[in-house]
Amino acid sequence: MNASLQITPLPYQETPLEHFARLRRRPGAVLLDSGRPSAPAGRFDILSSDPLATLAVDARGRVSGVPELAGLSPFAAQQALLERLPVPDAASELPFLGGLIGYWSYDLGRLLEPVGECARPVVDLPASRVGLYDWALIQDHERRESWLVATAERRRQVEGWLAAAAAEAGGFRLTAPFTGELSRADYLARFAAVQRYIRAGDCYQINLAQRFSAPYAGDLWAAYCRLRQATPTPYAGYMAWPTAHGEQALLSLSPERFLECRDGKVETRPIKGTRPRGATPADDRRLANALAASLKDRAENVMIVDLLRNDLGRVCRPGSVRVPQLCGLESYANVHHLVSVVTGELAPGRTPLELLAAAFPGGSITGAPKVRAMQIIEELEPSRRSAYCGSLGYVDVRGGMDTSIAIRTAVADDGRLHLWGGGGLVADSEGEAEYQETLDKIGHLMAALADNELAENA
Repeated sequence: MNASLQITPLPYQETPLEHFARLRRRPGAVLLDSGRPSAPAGRFDILSSDPLATLAVDARGRVSGVPELAGLSPFAAQQALLERLPVPDAASELPFLGGLIGYWSYDLGRLLEPVGECARPVVDLPASRVGLYDWALIQDHERRESWLVATAERRRQVEGWLAAAAAEAGGFRLTAPFTGELSRADYLARFAAVQRYIRAGDCYQINLAQRFSAPYAGDLWAAYCRLRQATPTPYAGYMAWPTAHGEQALLSLSPERFLECRDGKVETRPIKGTRPRGATPADDRRLANALAASLKDRAENVMIVDLLRNDLGRVCRPGSVRVPQLCGLESYANVHHLVSVVTGELAPGRTPLELLAAAFPGGSITGAPKVRAMQIIEELEPSRRSAYCGSLGYVDVRGGMDTSIAIRTAVADDGRLHLWGGGGLVADSEGEAEYQETLDKIGHLMAALADNELAENA
């Protein structure tokens, strides 16, 4: 290990909220949140702030923030930034000892594939924004341990920040209700267009989404805490930063892992197939059993598994890609999902960022074949997705990575919050049911944000 890097134990806490409340006003503060104790699948929380540098990518792929990297492509610039951090020379089981933390928006995909220019930009977030972090507070909820990873100098700084009074969450409220960009009739017209494309042979699955937005006032951290209370998930995250016009932020409550890379081993966990939770235990079991038995939902899931096997095969060792779980049933606060697991081994010389670029954006939120699906999405969805359906996560300096699919994610920009709900459409999908599914996926989020009493009692 780098002689100056220290791993110091801290008192364990059940959630990261108290720690982050002390850090959240620091420059570049980031939280990758496992949702514990309510989201049992999660394990690690990763918190940091005050990055050594921050790299942003605009809608045309131009890199800013580190002048000497400005001429590189987005992923090449991020790799070059990552390589500025020394690699520790001793083993540690902690997932992050320094590296990149940030997000990669769905719109970054238009820089990788010939998607077209139909949908209008509504949200003005960078296409990607990552910081280079040389310290982290990590909580391991499986072992019930907390650790501070930092140089001696950084450790003294961070201990001072953590000893300071927490920044109390301010008030938060929507100043008007969420409104949809599409009416039911608009959505059904686009659903019909997807069916025509499927019958014509252009594609066999399309993930069609609709956007909702509302103006807000107050503290976005309070909004995130509301969402976390309403629907804790294992791949959640919060990051906010000032702009010339106010503040931008991502408030993500994602249940879906995109790509994990650990010691060269790769895993992705696509979600396809959804049912709401039932009002009674018997109704809940009925809905879960119906999803598990649904040939349509299983076919939808298998299509994306095949797509992801192909994506991983572009950078994984030949013959290493496997599917250890196909269409497993997983249940969350508001929905049941079918979740598959695809694994592989990185080929020699390949990096996690090359893996991310090869598989980006995730096939579970595009459809298949991917490029044609993205072109149809660009044609049918009126506005661009921004960070929705992109990824949040980290890339560790030792070669590890863990990223989510940014579904169930609110994007804050210029005094408005945006939420998207979507779902995969196949030949035997039913328009009314698919429309309702988009509402089921985010209705609880909109309700939590609109509930002022919830904030007062949180």
